Formats: sequence, structure tokens, C-alpha cells
Amino acid sequence: MIAVIDYNAGNIRSVLYALERIGVEHVLTSDHDVIRAADKVIFPGVGAAESTMKHLNETGLTELIRSLKQPVFGICVGMQLLCSHSEEGDVPCIGVFPERVKRFRPVNGDKVPHMGWNNVKLSANNNWVSKEVDNDFCYYVHSYYVETGADTVATTEYCGVEYAAMLQKDNFYAAQFHPEKSAAVGEQIIRDFLAVDN
Repeated sequence: MIAVIDYNAGNIRSVLYALERIGVEHVLTSDHDVIRAADKVIFPGVGAAESTMKHLNETGLTELIRSLKQPVFGICVGMQLLCSHSEEGDVPCIGVFPERVKRFRPVNGDKVPHMGWNNVKLSANNNWVSKEVDNDFCYYVHSYYVETGADTVATTEYCGVEYAAMLQKDNFYAAQFHPEKSAAVGEQIIRDFLAVDN
């Protein structure tokens, strides 16, 4: 069973539809016991870091997510909230990844938020995403990005900045883009996550 964390964030339905297309049993839940007992956990969403972290802290989900031992996949804001700190609201985040979240500073007419298709360049330390994903394009919607660091397993570039497209550390996996909106390549990335065993 895949638990999709329901934490008052937007755009979760698209993740549920993607799991339905793949044919994976899943549940949308904020129940701590259900999340803890799941085989794998997906932490998706769209929203503001400050208000979302307030909700996570008030409901105990921050500590729960940090303590999970099964594979966890953070998507978009889910990835950013797994990091140490966000410039959005100057807020401490869950802290699974030590990387920090920063705001894009537009250059050369680049628009913020970044909306559209950008590549995913796999790093040498990637050991969970299929090699055919390398340099393929996925769909991004975000105004903030995660700086690169030791946990970066894929990068991309926007506003003249190379940043983390994907992170992985221990049992935590994350993507800045929306795999559920990224056609066949996104479905492959979701399947790659569902196949991990740690």
C-alpha cells in the first residue's frame, strides 16, 4: 500500500490519478498510523512553505515524516519541505536533506515562477532512476529551487542557476518537477521509486 500524505496542500489529485494509471493500491491520508504502516510514502503538493510547515508542525506530521523508515518520495513543494530551510517565509523545514531552498532571481528575461519543460541531467551518484531518463524533459512549476549538494542525484538549470532536480538520501527520494505531469518519463520515475527497496 502506498500512502499519499494529505497535508492541506494543493494539486495532490494529479498524483493520485498517476498512481491509478499505474494500477498501484494507494490511499490519501493524514493518519499517522496508516502512514507509518505503508510500504511506501509519497509527500507531494503545491503551496507556500511557511503556512505548510505551520500545518505540518501543528499536526505532528513534521516529526512523523522525519522518522519514517520506508521509502518516501517528496514531489515539488514536498521536496523543498524535506530540506533544511526555505527562503519562502524564512522558515525551518523538516531537515531530512541539509540543502537550502532559495528564490529564483530572474536574469535575461526569465520568468518566475518557472513553468514548463526542462531537462533532468542525472548525476554520477544516481542509483535509482532509470538511465534512459537522463537529459529527458519533465514539467516544472516553481519559484524556489533547492541548491545542489551531496544528496543531488539530478540537476537542471534556470535563471542561470544549476540546481537540484532530484535528491536522494537514505530512504528519502525527491523531485522538484512533477513526475505525475511529465508523460512517459514521469511515469517511469514514479515506477522507479515504487521499485526501490530500502
